[in-house]
Amino acid sequence: MTGVLAIAGMGLLQACSSGSADNAEADKTPEAQESGAERQVFGTLDNGTEVEEVTLTNGEGMSVSVMTLGASLHAINVPDAKGNVDDVLLGFDTPQEYLDNGNFYGATVGRFANRIAKGQFSLDGKAYQLDVNDGPNSLHGGKDGIFSHVWKIAEVTEGDTPSVTMTYRSPDGESGYPGNADITATYALSKDNKLTITYKMTSDKPTLANISSHGYFNLAGVKAHKTAMDEVLTIDASHYTPVDDTLIPTGERAPVDGTVFDFREGKVIGKDVRQGDVEQLRLTKGFDHNFVIDGKAGDVRRMARLEDPESGRVMEVWSSAPALQFYSGNFIAADFVGKNNVLYRQGDAVALEPQLFPDAPNHPDFPSARLDPGQEYRNTIQLKFSTDTGK
Repeated sequence: MTGVLAIAGMGLLQACSSGSADNAEADKTPEAQESGAERQVFGTLDNGTEVEEVTLTNGEGMSVSVMTLGASLHAINVPDAKGNVDDVLLGFDTPQEYLDNGNFYGATVGRFANRIAKGQFSLDGKAYQLDVNDGPNSLHGGKDGIFSHVWKIAEVTEGDTPSVTMTYRSPDGESGYPGNADITATYALSKDNKLTITYKMTSDKPTLANISSHGYFNLAGVKAHKTAMDEVLTIDASHYTPVDDTLIPTGERAPVDGTVFDFREGKVIGKDVRQGDVEQLRLTKGFDHNFVIDGKAGDVRRMARLEDPESGRVMEVWSSAPALQFYSGNFIAADFVGKNNVLYRQGDAVALEPQLFPDAPNHPDFPSARLDPGQEYRNTIQLKFSTDTGK
């Protein structure tokens, strides 16, 4: 039976679409853990706002910590093939560092994840101007996107699948988006080491909805101090969307066959990431592209598989979204220190973000980001962790 620990109810109405890894908890063997959910204070922002954190534990060696700042993932501790537990998510030891260092570490991003050209779009003949925070474009909802606000904890549950639900109301006009938007993010951890993230949104005016999770993953674990470029990535996509020099899609859906963008059979990420004769990689300084996932959007299907051969850790990404943004950590510049005093460098992690196509509002042939009153946007993301000994 599932027990409710904390409730601060928020009614919502389908359209398409932790601590640091060195602490004692992270080093526990799977047998020493118990299933449950623990709510505690993570820290305080410079403005005095308290940031809470809920840690979900499944009793099988895995735990996930989610903080109220941006409904963000703070830590994902999982065992390797030998049972050694480590955190596979880059991040920081205090909440203020997440705001100060940017780059959306572990964050829930939106209202529109990814880029919108010049921060401009139209709905029903009315033009809107969003915050511009990425060269000439708006990225992940603008400088004051939903990732930058402290959410409310609506519910924490225990049982075989402990979970936490967080809520945020984005007011009409915030970052330039129309409508009062009610957004929920639910994280649930099952005993088979599957983390399910469910995003929902409703609005009282026509608006845009495209919400995703922006975790930076290194399956070697943060204690290993290794690059993620040695990990093997599979992406279940036959096409991708090329970009222009501001990283906005040109509108083409290009086949991956015969290109560096073909990850269908799996390959080491670093094999092609520095291919300077590929214009698309020069433009993005590596991979930072939208992959059109095979299969039917709306159905939860596998999008990607990431494996660290040395530790044996495997993560599969499943989602109902039509596309996946693969980012190879090109702009991690060793200009700040992360968890456990680690200096993060280019390629130390990768992001795999299930979402709509970038700049969708300005491409009528892309899956629509429009959300009308009476509809509910939903994006279901599953992160399935396992191990592979290679035998």
